Order: sequence, then C-alpha cells, then structure tokens
Amino acid sequence: MLPLATICFCWRTEMSSNATCLLLGATGVGKTLLMKRLQKLSFHGPGELGGPPSTLPTVGTNLTDLTLKRKKLTLRELGGCMGPIWPSYFKDCSSVIFMVDSSNTAQVSSSCIQLLSVLSAEPLRSVSVLILFNKRDMPCTMSLTEMKSLFRMDDIIASATQPITTLEVSAHSGQGLQEVLSWLESIAIK
Repeated sequence: MLPLATICFCWRTEMSSNATCLLLGATGVGKTLLMKRLQKLSFHGPGELGGPPSTLPTVGTNLTDLTLKRKKLTLRELGGCMGPIWPSYFKDCSSVIFMVDSSNTAQVSSSCIQLLSVLSAEPLRSVSVLILFNKRDMPCTMSLTEMKSLFRMDDIIASATQPITTLEVSAHSGQGLQEVLSWLESIAIK
C-alpha cells in the first residue's frame, strides 16, 4: 500500500497535466449552452446533438471535462458578471474561447473592450484564442463580415501576440460546434 503523500502527489501530477480552456464573454452570449452542447457532442458524436438543453445565467464558474483524442481538457466557464475577476483565472489556462452575441448590437462595443483586455493580459500572451460569433440562427444577427469590421478583427489579429481563430456558430442549432471541437482537439494535443 502506498503512503498517503505518494498518492496525493500522483493525483496532483495527473490532474496538473490537464489542459484548461477558459470560456469567456459577456452575460447572455450563450457560454453555458455552448459548454453543454460541446460536452454532449464530444461524448455522443455529431449525430446525437438533439434539442438544446435549458440553461440559467452563470453566477460563478462552471466546469466540464471533455475527452478529445484521448486527452482530457477542462472547460471552465466564467460568468459574464465576473468580468472584473477574470484575470485571477488567467495563469492556469492553456487556451481561451471568447464568445460574442452577434445578434446583440448594443453589446458589441463592450464585448470588444473585454476582448482587448483579455488579449493584452500578460499571462495570456502565448495561449491560443478562439473568438466565437454566436447566435447565427437569430433573424437579426449581423454577418461575419460586419462583426469582423466592428471589432476590427484584422487589426486585432495583426497586433496580437497569440494565435487567434474566429468562427461563427449557433450553440442553439449546433451550427459550427464540430469546428469548435476540432479547434479544442488541436489545442489539447499541443
């Protein structure tokens, strides 16, 4: 039988090898729904997505583990209302997903400011970043070209120190979620 200290050390070593991806964005952009859909998609596969589950606004954090190509990735959602304390979670992550509601024009400028703050944070200087323009299924959504123009994505990508990928998705309908999983798999393998 192993001593308790050895067991604790082994457990910590195993747990610390986990990659952690932060899921950030303003309140109401669809982070919780995305997290639930990705979990189901990674467990059951692309043909079994089904209807969207119900969600509530996140107060605090949500954690879920995804197994991607035999690698474990922890997805940590931070509630939009926690924006002021997001930086306290930056040092422990290996990648970031930043979500934007592309149907909420009133929220675009504040989302852009949040994104710039995240990208300029020292602990995130070299982590991979995925920017998701969500709610593509809504009738009043802006086009990807309009969103990129409003965010000045070309300028942001050109001046950022980290690799940035952008995708348009609908966590509600499932559009683009397989591409999100593929991106996460590429990050988990690194």
